[in-house]
Amino acid sequence: MDSREVALHIERLIKFALKKGLIEELDVIPSRNALMDLFKIEKPYEGEVSEEELESPSPILNKLLDYAVEIGLIEDTVTYRDLMDARIMGLLMPRESEVVKKFNTIASEKGIEKATEYFYKLSQASNYIRMDRTSQNLYWRTPTEYGSLEITINLSKPEKDPKEIEAAKKIPQSGYPKCLLCIENVGFAGNLNHPARQNLRIIPVKVAGEQWYFQYSPYVYYNEHCILLHESHIPMKISEKTFVRLFDFIEQFPHYFMGSNGDLPIVGGSILSHEHFQGGRHVFPMEEAPIEEYFIYPQYRNIKAGIVKWPMSAIRLSSKDRDKLTELSSHILNTWKDYSDESCNILAYTKKNGELIPHNTITPIARFNKEGEFEIDLVLRNNRTTDEYPYGIFHPHEELHHIKKENIGLIEVMGLAVLPGRLKFELEEIIKFLIGEEKFSPYLYGESSPLYKHIQWIEELLLKYGTNCTREEAENYIKQEVGNKFLKVLLDAGVFKRDEKGKKGFERFMKTVGFEKIDMKGDLK
Repeated sequence: MDSREVALHIERLIKFALKKGLIEELDVIPSRNALMDLFKIEKPYEGEVSEEELESPSPILNKLLDYAVEIGLIEDTVTYRDLMDARIMGLLMPRESEVVKKFNTIASEKGIEKATEYFYKLSQASNYIRMDRTSQNLYWRTPTEYGSLEITINLSKPEKDPKEIEAAKKIPQSGYPKCLLCIENVGFAGNLNHPARQNLRIIPVKVAGEQWYFQYSPYVYYNEHCILLHESHIPMKISEKTFVRLFDFIEQFPHYFMGSNGDLPIVGGSILSHEHFQGGRHVFPMEEAPIEEYFIYPQYRNIKAGIVKWPMSAIRLSSKDRDKLTELSSHILNTWKDYSDESCNILAYTKKNGELIPHNTITPIARFNKEGEFEIDLVLRNNRTTDEYPYGIFHPHEELHHIKKENIGLIEVMGLAVLPGRLKFELEEIIKFLIGEEKFSPYLYGESSPLYKHIQWIEELLLKYGTNCTREEAENYIKQEVGNKFLKVLLDAGVFKRDEKGKKGFERFMKTVGFEKIDMKGDLK
């Protein structure tokens, strides 16, 4: 590629940035000069540049990244290209203060929905949200007795090149930023161990009298997938303060839900070291699930309460009174933290080296319901392990690890499976057996084969569906069976099982909290 062609792509990118509101007319010359300097181009493109309808800058960026490789600016690996990608877009970004000012102006003049719409579009146009990658994710829904579960195979997070992994080990750890959620990520250039964030902007939000920051996830798993992070690098903790914060946020952003992972390993999120929440604008299967058992708490008669018909153990509370909801949610949390029921394998604590190790926590999700009430789902979690279940008693059991081995966090709890990208290839290979394109023999697949972990499942599928399926039939069978596996994952993660023994155990806990069982009319049972 010659310099004139590179200059053309720079002009295309500037036009894109102008159209998407990343820069304004007065910014064109300094932005052009900065990009010319980056790519060592001596003069700008002279000539007409046609208008383009691009939702993402990726087609233009890919050309510029190819040139960066060609002239030796970067190595041709995914990570180096991503680092340069953010560096390029960082030259076209409004300053943090400008973004915040515009967000607040839109919020005050047109409402918070319009403000988040602006910020979401900005986060996409800047390539912070990689729409070119997230659009590759596979998605379908699987009908079950608990509603229609959502399944995604995550193809948006690229795998690192082995050379990069080796090189990353040699880079000294600076400890700055401390984690991916720290506010110091804004504008950070990144390295092989930490993604570049020159194209990240965050919005300060006062929540429960504290300073928090609002941003979007770069790998959106659902519409407007956002993150609310604390200003300080403090560990996650589920407490009464959690419920105050959740209700305070949704009162300011009523079109979003907001929830939290648990604060313990196994049942928590991937970053327990930084207090944060996840939210967005999406109706999850759990939200659509009905109440199956109704309860009343004598001191909180203005709160509707019930057990949700859901594979995991969820209590739903709703009321116009957020303060009373906070009090009752806190009481449930504190009761659950110390609650044990050996008949259901639930122990609140175990001793290790004379120290009490806590095992119970809650995954909470807050939203406004259709009646305009504050609503919160409290999903009971326990992270105890045993010799029989070294990964966790209430974690996907080993026979499901060929599909899902990772933690069951907030997103999965609500009924959206985020499955590993490896499954795209592996499921495609299994389809070949179902349509008779290839013959299956378990002896052909040793431990190093990606299909080795699926051998027993493949045999079950072939027994059930045979080898003469059409491609469409095979794809539908696979989708249904993967969905069934995810349902089992959720059932494994439920602390009170969906059998008679588990249901009675759940009711015992509700009684311990102080709830009384009622029928749909509100009469005591």
